[in-house]
Amino acid sequence: MSKTRILIVDDEADYLSVMKDRLESWGYEVVLAKNGKEALSSVKNKSSDIVILDYFMPDIDGTAVLKEIRKSNKNLPVIMLTAHPDVDNIKGAQDLGVSAFISKFSAYSDVQHSLRSALDMAEKNINKTKDQA
Repeated sequence: MSKTRILIVDDEADYLSVMKDRLESWGYEVVLAKNGKEALSSVKNKSSDIVILDYFMPDIDGTAVLKEIRKSNKNLPVIMLTAHPDVDNIKGAQDLGVSAFISKFSAYSDVQHSLRSALDMAEKNINKTKDQA
């Protein structure tokens, strides 16, 4: 059985590296994107089962990336990360169907629980698709 593939999108190289190591140690396959354009390309190529997406990025912010993702894939689980949690940001992301919204500063403890929830959602979508085929 293949591993669940997670796309991590963040403009901070050090953060990408740390999260990649952490998620791989939990048994996931990890794909990295250093900006919104790379993320959209990866999603378009269907290279991930779950996306962990930074909210603030210089080229395309996380909400814009999420809006584009939702145009082509309404069911792809997305976990949004931010170093600056804000009620308006969270509300906007929730309106776009984000699976979880996590502060970067607590991501090391919270992300595993959120990933489990997102994985359950992804597996249900995968099974639903197989049943319809």
